[in-house]
Amino acid sequence: MTDLATPPATTTSRITVERIAGNIGAEISRVDLSAPLDAETVAEIRAALLTHKVIFFRDQHLDHGQQIAFARQFGALTHAHPHEDAPPAEFPEILTIDPRRYEELYGFDRKTQARRQYSYYAGWHTDVTAAVNPPAASILRAEVVPPFGGDTSWTNLVAAYEGLSEPLRRLADGLRAEHRFLAGVDVEGHDRYQERVNKNLLIAVHPVVRVHPETGERALFVNPGFTTKILGLSAVESRQILDLLFAQIARPAYTVRFRWHPGDIAFWDNRATAHLAPEDLDHLDVQRTLHRVTLIGDRPVGPDGFTSELVAGVEFTAQREPAAAVPGA
Repeated sequence: MTDLATPPATTTSRITVERIAGNIGAEISRVDLSAPLDAETVAEIRAALLTHKVIFFRDQHLDHGQQIAFARQFGALTHAHPHEDAPPAEFPEILTIDPRRYEELYGFDRKTQARRQYSYYAGWHTDVTAAVNPPAASILRAEVVPPFGGDTSWTNLVAAYEGLSEPLRRLADGLRAEHRFLAGVDVEGHDRYQERVNKNLLIAVHPVVRVHPETGERALFVNPGFTTKILGLSAVESRQILDLLFAQIARPAYTVRFRWHPGDIAFWDNRATAHLAPEDLDHLDVQRTLHRVTLIGDRPVGPDGFTSELVAGVEFTAQREPAAAVPGA
Protein backbone atom coordinates (compact mmCIF):
# COMPACT_ATOMS: atom_id res chain seq x y z
CA MET A 1 0.00 0.00 0.00
CA THR A 2 1.23 3.50 -0.78
CA ASP A 3 3.05 5.16 2.11
CA LEU A 4 0.82 7.95 3.42
CA ALA A 5 3.94 9.86 4.44
CA THR A 6 4.72 10.45 0.76
CA PRO A 7 4.55 14.17 -0.14
CA PRO A 8 1.30 15.22 -1.89
CA ALA A 9 3.19 16.35 -5.00
CA THR A 10 6.50 15.38 -6.57
CA THR A 11 8.27 16.99 -9.51
CA THR A 12 10.63 14.93 -11.65
CA SER A 13 12.80 16.05 -14.54
CA ARG A 14 9.81 15.72 -16.90
CA ILE A 15 6.47 15.81 -15.03
CA THR A 16 4.71 16.88 -11.84
CA VAL A 17 2.69 14.20 -10.02
CA GLU A 18 0.14 15.37 -7.45
CA ARG A 19 -1.71 12.86 -5.31
CA ILE A 20 -5.46 13.43 -5.03
CA ALA A 21 -6.66 10.70 -2.62
CA GLY A 22 -5.22 8.69 0.23
CA ASN A 23 -4.97 5.27 -1.41
CA ILE A 24 -5.26 5.86 -5.15
CA GLY A 25 -5.03 8.49 -7.86
CA ALA A 26 -2.72 11.26 -9.00
CA GLU A 27 -2.91 14.16 -11.43
CA ILE A 28 0.00 14.67 -13.80
CA SER A 29 0.92 18.05 -15.27
CA ARG A 30 3.73 19.66 -17.29
CA VAL A 31 3.30 17.28 -20.22
CA ASP A 32 1.73 17.53 -23.68
CA LEU A 33 0.27 14.18 -24.71
CA SER A 34 -0.45 15.26 -28.28
CA ALA A 35 3.25 14.99 -29.21
CA PRO A 36 5.59 11.99 -29.01
CA LEU A 37 7.19 11.60 -25.60
CA ASP A 38 10.85 10.87 -24.93
CA ALA A 39 11.78 7.61 -23.21
CA GLU A 40 12.41 9.25 -19.84
CA THR A 41 8.95 10.87 -19.77
CA VAL A 42 7.29 7.58 -20.73
CA ALA A 43 9.19 5.85 -17.91
CA GLU A 44 8.14 8.50 -15.38
CA ILE A 45 4.47 8.27 -16.40
CA ARG A 46 4.63 4.47 -16.18
CA ALA A 47 6.16 4.68 -12.70
CA ALA A 48 3.39 7.06 -11.59
CA LEU A 49 0.77 4.67 -12.97
CA LEU A 50 2.23 1.71 -11.07
CA THR A 51 2.40 3.72 -7.85
CA HIS A 52 -0.97 5.49 -7.97
CA LYS A 53 -2.99 2.93 -10.04
CA VAL A 54 -4.91 5.64 -11.93
CA ILE A 55 -3.46 8.90 -13.24
CA PHE A 56 -5.23 11.91 -14.73
CA PHE A 57 -4.23 14.50 -17.31
CA ARG A 58 -6.24 17.71 -17.66
CA ASP A 59 -7.02 19.76 -20.77
CA GLN A 60 -5.26 17.64 -23.41
CA HIS A 61 -7.90 17.68 -26.23
CA LEU A 62 -6.52 14.78 -28.28
CA ASP A 63 -8.16 13.35 -31.38
CA HIS A 64 -8.50 9.61 -32.08
CA GLY A 65 -5.12 9.35 -33.76
CA GLN A 66 -3.30 11.23 -31.01
CA GLN A 67 -4.94 9.13 -28.29
CA ILE A 68 -3.86 5.94 -30.05
CA ALA A 69 -0.32 7.26 -30.60
CA PHE A 70 0.00 8.22 -26.91
CA ALA A 71 -1.25 4.81 -25.76
CA ARG A 72 1.09 2.88 -28.06
CA GLN A 73 4.08 4.33 -26.22
CA PHE A 74 3.05 2.06 -23.31
CA GLY A 75 2.22 -1.14 -25.21
CA ALA A 76 0.28 -2.76 -28.03
CA LEU A 77 -3.43 -1.98 -28.24
CA THR A 78 -6.45 -4.27 -28.39
CA HIS A 79 -9.35 -4.00 -30.76
CA ALA A 80 -11.98 -1.59 -29.36
CA HIS A 81 -13.91 -4.30 -27.49
CA PRO A 82 -14.74 -7.99 -28.00
CA HIS A 83 -18.37 -7.01 -28.67
CA GLU A 84 -17.75 -3.83 -30.64
CA ASP A 85 -18.34 -4.15 -34.38
CA ALA A 86 -18.69 -0.46 -35.25
CA PRO A 87 -15.61 1.47 -34.05
CA PRO A 88 -14.85 4.83 -35.67
CA ALA A 89 -13.73 4.53 -39.29
CA GLU A 90 -9.96 3.94 -39.57
CA PHE A 91 -9.60 3.68 -35.77
CA PRO A 92 -10.48 0.08 -34.77
CA GLU A 93 -8.80 0.56 -31.40
CA ILE A 94 -11.33 3.18 -30.24
CA LEU A 95 -14.37 2.29 -28.14
CA THR A 96 -16.76 5.24 -28.01
CA ILE A 97 -18.75 5.34 -24.78
CA ASP A 98 -22.01 7.20 -25.33
CA PRO A 99 -25.50 5.92 -24.41
CA ARG A 100 -26.86 7.10 -27.73
CA ARG A 101 -24.68 4.58 -29.57
CA TYR A 102 -26.12 1.64 -27.62
CA GLU A 103 -29.62 2.85 -28.35
CA GLU A 104 -28.83 3.10 -32.07
CA LEU A 105 -27.04 -0.26 -32.25
CA TYR A 106 -29.26 -2.37 -30.01
CA GLY A 107 -32.47 -0.44 -29.43
CA PHE A 108 -32.10 -0.08 -25.66
CA ASP A 109 -34.92 1.89 -24.12
CA ARG A 110 -34.54 4.38 -21.26
CA LYS A 111 -35.27 1.73 -18.61
CA THR A 112 -32.53 -0.55 -19.88
CA GLN A 113 -30.20 2.39 -20.32
CA ALA A 114 -30.74 3.28 -16.67
CA ARG A 115 -29.43 -0.17 -15.73
CA ARG A 116 -26.52 -0.11 -18.17
CA GLN A 117 -25.74 3.58 -17.90
CA TYR A 118 -22.80 4.81 -19.97
CA SER A 119 -20.68 1.76 -20.72
CA TYR A 120 -20.93 -1.92 -21.58
CA TYR A 121 -21.32 -2.39 -17.83
CA ALA A 122 -21.90 0.38 -15.33
CA GLY A 123 -21.34 -1.14 -11.86
CA TRP A 124 -17.95 -1.75 -10.27
CA HIS A 125 -15.84 -3.67 -12.77
CA THR A 126 -12.36 -4.25 -14.11
CA ASP A 127 -12.33 -4.02 -17.89
CA VAL A 128 -13.10 -7.23 -19.81
CA THR A 129 -12.15 -9.76 -17.13
CA ALA A 130 -14.31 -12.30 -18.96
CA ALA A 131 -11.36 -12.53 -21.35
CA VAL A 132 -8.53 -14.86 -20.37
CA ASN A 133 -6.08 -11.95 -20.80
CA PRO A 134 -7.88 -8.79 -19.64
CA PRO A 135 -6.37 -5.47 -20.74
CA ALA A 136 -3.26 -4.39 -18.89
CA ALA A 137 -4.41 -0.78 -18.82
CA SER A 138 -7.12 1.51 -20.17
CA ILE A 139 -6.95 5.12 -21.36
CA LEU A 140 -10.20 7.11 -21.45
CA ARG A 141 -10.57 10.52 -23.09
CA ALA A 142 -13.47 12.92 -22.51
CA GLU A 143 -14.86 14.67 -25.58
CA VAL A 144 -18.27 15.92 -24.39
CA VAL A 145 -19.38 15.88 -20.75
CA PRO A 146 -22.35 17.48 -19.00
CA PRO A 147 -21.79 20.59 -16.87
CA PHE A 148 -22.58 18.55 -13.75
CA GLY A 149 -22.55 14.87 -12.77
CA GLY A 150 -21.11 11.99 -14.73
CA ASP A 151 -18.11 11.39 -12.45
CA THR A 152 -16.13 8.13 -12.61
CA SER A 153 -14.69 6.39 -9.54
CA TRP A 154 -11.76 3.98 -9.24
CA THR A 155 -10.77 1.64 -6.41
CA ASN A 156 -7.34 0.29 -5.48
CA LEU A 157 -7.57 -3.53 -5.49
CA VAL A 158 -4.14 -3.85 -3.86
CA ALA A 159 -5.25 -1.74 -0.90
CA ALA A 160 -8.51 -3.70 -0.76
CA TYR A 161 -6.59 -6.97 -0.54
CA GLU A 162 -4.23 -5.63 2.10
CA GLY A 163 -7.23 -4.38 4.08
CA LEU A 164 -8.54 -7.91 4.60
CA SER A 165 -7.66 -9.80 7.76
CA GLU A 166 -4.74 -12.21 7.43
CA PRO A 167 -6.94 -15.38 7.54
CA LEU A 168 -9.13 -14.00 4.75
CA ARG A 169 -6.08 -13.13 2.67
CA ARG A 170 -4.81 -16.69 3.06
CA LEU A 171 -8.20 -18.05 1.98
CA ALA A 172 -8.47 -15.73 -1.01
CA ASP A 173 -4.91 -16.54 -2.15
CA GLY A 174 -5.93 -20.08 -3.08
CA LEU A 175 -9.32 -19.43 -4.69
CA ARG A 176 -10.28 -19.33 -8.36
CA ALA A 177 -13.35 -17.71 -9.87
CA GLU A 178 -15.28 -17.82 -13.11
CA HIS A 179 -15.70 -14.56 -15.04
CA ARG A 180 -18.39 -14.30 -17.71
CA PHE A 181 -19.29 -11.36 -19.94
CA LEU A 182 -22.28 -9.34 -18.64
CA ALA A 183 -22.65 -11.54 -15.59
CA GLY A 184 -24.15 -8.62 -13.69
CA VAL A 185 -26.55 -7.29 -16.35
CA ASP A 186 -30.05 -8.34 -17.39
CA VAL A 187 -30.49 -7.93 -21.17
CA GLU A 188 -33.61 -10.08 -21.43
CA GLY A 189 -35.85 -8.92 -24.25
CA HIS A 190 -33.03 -7.24 -26.16
CA ASP A 191 -32.41 -9.95 -28.71
CA ARG A 192 -29.96 -8.08 -30.92
CA TYR A 193 -27.56 -7.44 -28.06
CA GLN A 194 -27.98 -10.92 -26.57
CA GLU A 195 -27.26 -12.42 -29.98
CA ARG A 196 -24.13 -10.30 -30.26
CA VAL A 197 -22.87 -11.53 -26.87
CA ASN A 198 -23.71 -15.17 -27.60
CA LYS A 199 -21.82 -15.09 -30.89
CA ASN A 200 -18.62 -14.22 -29.05
CA LEU A 201 -19.08 -15.85 -25.68
CA LEU A 202 -16.36 -14.90 -23.21
CA ILE A 203 -15.69 -17.05 -20.13
CA ALA A 204 -12.43 -17.39 -18.19
CA VAL A 205 -11.25 -18.74 -14.85
CA HIS A 206 -8.98 -16.34 -12.93
CA PRO A 207 -7.26 -16.42 -9.54
CA VAL A 208 -9.25 -14.48 -6.94
CA VAL A 209 -5.97 -12.79 -6.00
CA ARG A 210 -3.70 -11.63 -8.81
CA VAL A 211 0.04 -11.04 -8.46
CA HIS A 212 0.92 -7.90 -10.37
CA PRO A 213 3.48 -8.81 -13.06
CA GLU A 214 5.48 -5.57 -12.63
CA THR A 215 5.22 -4.65 -8.94
CA GLY A 216 4.72 -8.07 -7.36
CA GLU A 217 1.82 -6.66 -5.32
CA ARG A 218 -1.20 -8.86 -4.62
CA ALA A 219 -4.61 -7.51 -5.63
CA LEU A 220 -8.16 -8.80 -5.37
CA PHE A 221 -9.27 -9.81 -8.86
CA VAL A 222 -13.04 -10.13 -8.63
CA ASN A 223 -15.79 -7.70 -9.59
CA PRO A 224 -19.61 -7.80 -9.69
CA GLY A 225 -19.68 -6.96 -13.39
CA PHE A 226 -18.05 -10.19 -14.54
CA THR A 227 -17.38 -12.61 -11.66
CA THR A 228 -20.08 -15.28 -11.44
CA LYS A 229 -18.85 -17.82 -8.89
CA ILE A 230 -15.92 -19.17 -6.93
CA LEU A 231 -14.98 -22.65 -8.05
CA GLY A 232 -15.01 -25.55 -5.61
CA LEU A 233 -17.51 -23.94 -3.22
CA SER A 234 -21.22 -24.43 -2.80
CA ALA A 235 -23.47 -21.83 -4.38
CA VAL A 236 -24.25 -20.34 -0.96
CA GLU A 237 -20.58 -20.22 0.09
CA SER A 238 -19.56 -18.70 -3.23
CA ARG A 239 -22.22 -16.00 -3.04
CA GLN A 240 -21.36 -15.06 0.55
CA ILE A 241 -17.63 -14.81 -0.10
CA LEU A 242 -18.11 -12.86 -3.31
CA ASP A 243 -20.49 -10.47 -1.57
CA LEU A 244 -17.85 -9.90 1.12
CA LEU A 245 -15.14 -9.26 -1.47
CA PHE A 246 -17.39 -7.03 -3.59
CA ALA A 247 -18.14 -4.93 -0.51
CA GLN A 248 -14.42 -4.76 0.27
CA ILE A 249 -13.38 -3.41 -3.13
CA ALA A 250 -16.17 -0.80 -3.00
CA ARG A 251 -15.15 0.65 0.37
CA PRO A 252 -14.80 4.44 -0.01
CA ALA A 253 -11.42 4.37 1.75
CA TYR A 254 -9.84 2.71 -1.29
CA THR A 255 -11.44 4.93 -3.94
CA VAL A 256 -11.00 8.17 -5.84
CA ARG A 257 -13.72 10.07 -7.72
CA PHE A 258 -12.90 12.09 -10.83
CA ARG A 259 -14.82 15.07 -12.17
CA TRP A 260 -14.53 15.17 -15.95
CA HIS A 261 -14.00 18.19 -18.20
CA PRO A 262 -13.66 18.10 -21.99
CA GLY A 263 -10.12 17.10 -22.95
CA ASP A 264 -9.37 15.24 -19.72
CA ILE A 265 -7.72 11.81 -19.81
CA ALA A 266 -7.73 8.99 -17.26
CA PHE A 267 -5.11 6.22 -17.53
CA TRP A 268 -5.55 3.27 -15.18
CA ASP A 269 -3.79 0.02 -14.38
CA ASN A 270 -6.47 -2.56 -15.12
CA ARG A 271 -4.49 -5.20 -13.20
CA ALA A 272 -4.85 -3.34 -9.90
CA THR A 273 -8.10 -1.37 -10.11
CA ALA A 274 -11.84 -1.57 -10.66
CA HIS A 275 -13.96 1.41 -11.64
CA LEU A 276 -17.52 2.64 -11.43
CA ALA A 277 -19.29 4.42 -14.28
CA PRO A 278 -21.69 7.26 -13.39
CA GLU A 279 -25.12 6.44 -12.04
CA ASP A 280 -26.61 9.92 -11.74
CA LEU A 281 -27.52 10.84 -15.33
CA ASP A 282 -30.04 8.25 -16.57
CA HIS A 283 -33.01 10.53 -15.84
CA LEU A 284 -31.49 13.52 -17.65
CA ASP A 285 -31.27 14.37 -21.33
CA VAL A 286 -27.54 15.16 -21.46
CA GLN A 287 -24.70 14.15 -23.73
CA ARG A 288 -21.64 12.33 -22.41
CA THR A 289 -19.16 11.08 -25.00
CA LEU A 290 -15.81 9.53 -24.11
CA HIS A 291 -13.36 7.36 -26.05
CA ARG A 292 -11.36 4.44 -24.66
CA VAL A 293 -8.39 2.41 -25.80
CA THR A 294 -6.92 -0.58 -23.98
CA LEU A 295 -3.47 -2.15 -23.83
CA ILE A 296 -3.16 -5.87 -24.50
CA GLY A 297 -2.72 -7.78 -21.24
CA ASP A 298 -1.31 -11.12 -20.17
CA ARG A 299 -2.99 -13.98 -18.32
CA PRO A 300 -3.28 -13.28 -14.58
CA VAL A 301 -1.23 -15.41 -12.19
CA GLY A 302 -2.19 -16.16 -8.59
CA PRO A 303 0.02 -16.43 -5.47
CA ASP A 304 0.06 -20.22 -5.88
CA GLY A 305 1.20 -20.00 -9.50
CA PHE A 306 -2.20 -20.75 -11.04
CA THR A 307 -2.49 -19.05 -14.44
CA SER A 308 -5.87 -18.00 -15.81
CA GLU A 309 -7.57 -20.51 -18.08
CA LEU A 310 -9.74 -20.01 -21.13
CA VAL A 311 -13.21 -21.56 -20.96
CA ALA A 312 -14.85 -19.94 -23.99
CA GLY A 313 -13.86 -17.32 -26.53
CA VAL A 314 -10.43 -16.18 -27.67
CA GLU A 315 -7.68 -14.01 -26.24
CA PHE A 316 -8.32 -10.27 -26.41
CA THR A 317 -5.84 -8.92 -28.95
CA ALA A 318 -5.50 -6.29 -31.67
CA GLN A 319 -7.59 -8.39 -34.03
CA ARG A 320 -11.35 -8.69 -33.82
CA GLU A 321 -11.98 -12.44 -33.85
CA PRO A 322 -15.15 -14.21 -34.98
CA ALA A 323 -17.38 -16.05 -32.53
CA ALA A 324 -15.44 -18.79 -30.77
CA ALA A 325 -16.76 -20.79 -27.86
CA VAL A 326 -14.34 -23.72 -28.06
CA PRO A 327 -12.18 -24.24 -24.95
CA GLY A 328 -8.49 -23.92 -25.74
CA ALA A 329 -9.10 -22.31 -29.13
